[in-house]
Amino acid sequence: MTDSPSLPTVRLRPKAEARAIRHGFPWVYADELVTDRRTQGLVPGTIARLEDAERRPLGVVTVNPKSKIIARVLDRDESAVIDRAWIAARIARALALRERFYDAPFYRLVHAEADGLPGVIIDRFGEAAVVQPNAAWAEAMIGDLAAALAEVTGVTTIIKNGTGRARGLEGLAEETTVLAGGLDGPVPVPMNGAVYMADLVGGQKTGLFFDQRDNHAFAARLAKDARVLDVFSHVGGFALASLAGGAESALSVDASAAALELAGAGAEAAGSGARFATRKGDAFAVMEALQAERASFDLVVCDPPAFAPAKPALEAGLRAYERVARLAAPLVAPGGYLVLCSCSHAADLTQFRNASARGIGRGGRRGQLLHTGFAGPDHPQLPQLAESGYLKALFFRLDG
Repeated sequence: MTDSPSLPTVRLRPKAEARAIRHGFPWVYADELVTDRRTQGLVPGTIARLEDAERRPLGVVTVNPKSKIIARVLDRDESAVIDRAWIAARIARALALRERFYDAPFYRLVHAEADGLPGVIIDRFGEAAVVQPNAAWAEAMIGDLAAALAEVTGVTTIIKNGTGRARGLEGLAEETTVLAGGLDGPVPVPMNGAVYMADLVGGQKTGLFFDQRDNHAFAARLAKDARVLDVFSHVGGFALASLAGGAESALSVDASAAALELAGAGAEAAGSGARFATRKGDAFAVMEALQAERASFDLVVCDPPAFAPAKPALEAGLRAYERVARLAAPLVAPGGYLVLCSCSHAADLTQFRNASARGIGRGGRRGQLLHTGFAGPDHPQLPQLAESGYLKALFFRLDG
């Protein structure tokens, strides 16, 4: 617990844009803060008061001198006390939103800055939850975070997933630990009429991507009686939703044997195992091989990892997205559907759409853009922070 009167103070430089913070922007970059010896000596995750250059209060922040994002706004009230009760109030507010949208407790419960808990991701899987403390303050207060989570939601198993690029940028070590309870194996997750098997300890990220739920549902509407190809499928995201939507067959392609095994278990759990198949390998190589085999599908979905996770990777990432579209388009039967996804926040919607359209053209096809999908309401966006709106899904019908 922090004692509010004793908080250190950090101050913006005269040229920093204090107005943006007053209007809701949640970050202060290292070149915007006065970084004297005292500030540089603060322990990463320290709670502090933020002032503008004229010493007017801007709120309570967490400071990490090791990060390019040197301060993150926790509360605009300068007298706020950042403790377990404060965290619990934020989690309760996030929970109320999810319970309005979802009948079952399977969703992203906390989406970082957009839910007022900077750098904190919490995905809920029934009685279990996975916490990603991707900011130094959350790492320092992980005990209070876990206790507040259990108090508000009643979850009995809490996993700390301390892996990923974001933690490296904060100077945090990678580790995954069980903070409370335990698991016997993968957790079955009902979603869109399908069953997904989520490995909360050894799986990718938190074990399942809830952000694609609404896009899975839209794809399932196109999948009735269709032959479906799901590339970069992870644990069967689009394939299993398509089978639940009445697909004739679904083929999942992924480089991870463990992910494909979970996808197969999900298909069996939903009673659609006989219509489901997998193919392990590099996605680009498999698409080239399928083209050589003259394979054809009524619905092709490509949901790759982030090819442009940051601006330095943007050009190479856009080329990769174009290549995905170029290889996928010839696999779509005449009049069939192609779904292309991006989770790269560095590539905005226009850039991604243009790269996809170029790839479709280079693949010898033309298409109608039917629908543009985004993350569901359990992944709210902070309007002032473009990075919180990272997911795009483009649904095309191709010529034929």
